[in-house]
Amino acid sequence: MIKCKSLKSALAALPIAAAMVFLLVSPAKYGKSVLEGISLWAVCVLPAAFPFLFLSALFTRLSAYKKLSGKLSPVFSKIFKVSGAGGCAAILSALSGYPVGARCVLDLYENGMTSEDEKFRLACLASTTGPMFLVGTVGSGMFSSPALGWTMLLCHFLAVWGVCLILGLFKKPPEPRAGLLKSGGNALYDSLYNAVISILCVGGAIALFYAFSDMILSVLPPLPLPAEGLVRGLMEMTAGCKTFSELPSPFSAAACCFLVTFGGLCVLVQQIAFLSRAGIKAFPFIAVKFLQGLAAGGLCFAAAHLIL
Repeated sequence: MIKCKSLKSALAALPIAAAMVFLLVSPAKYGKSVLEGISLWAVCVLPAAFPFLFLSALFTRLSAYKKLSGKLSPVFSKIFKVSGAGGCAAILSALSGYPVGARCVLDLYENGMTSEDEKFRLACLASTTGPMFLVGTVGSGMFSSPALGWTMLLCHFLAVWGVCLILGLFKKPPEPRAGLLKSGGNALYDSLYNAVISILCVGGAIALFYAFSDMILSVLPPLPLPAEGLVRGLMEMTAGCKTFSELPSPFSAAACCFLVTFGGLCVLVQQIAFLSRAGIKAFPFIAVKFLQGLAAGGLCFAAAHLIL
């Protein structure tokens, strides 16, 4: 057992040591990569995610959130076996995108508004991108096709919700929970503070994983465009989508839909940073995200033939 732990520790240290070597050998090159990642965050992610991070954190503290949760509870309890409060988190995630849903799940857990039994299903349900990214950034901006963006968004939601529907098939609806709603004079400040810290962590993750993808590509032989897009996308989905968009096709659209639904390591790290604090294990969550990604990619490949 001790040897096994030592081996795992050594294997975990290898990529960290390798990244440090890359930075020491070529600081200017990978410093530029980090800067490009920060630019990508500032242009594509910050304007869309930051307001929603603040508003969602504030909204979960209001009594209106509990009232809306009560209205949604019968629907989400019957279909997905999660509470009405969880349904609100899923809706906020669908409107705003990563990592707002994960942040909401943590807030609900800390406020006692989600149960131990439903928190994993809720984390998988409230793990979506939003229309601003898939329709605005990927569809319109990268592929020059808003129609493709809406198609990808529909496939994305159908895949996420379909897998979560299966996860809840043999579960009982959750018991209603009163929760301990945070309130008081500091709600506005606390929500703003949490949103600022969260969006800075998101930016740091994007910058680092953008540089990591450059490091990986630097040691590989020249790759065809789809392979390069997959490597970049599995590390950081925005860069992967941009690469695939250079060769528009149903396969490229499907690959982008898979990457966005799976999230890539960058988005997964952002979500797990919140979800682990709620006691949600990383590997089962990643496995579900991979299944959702495959389903989204398959649906999109079939639908994209009608547009591209």
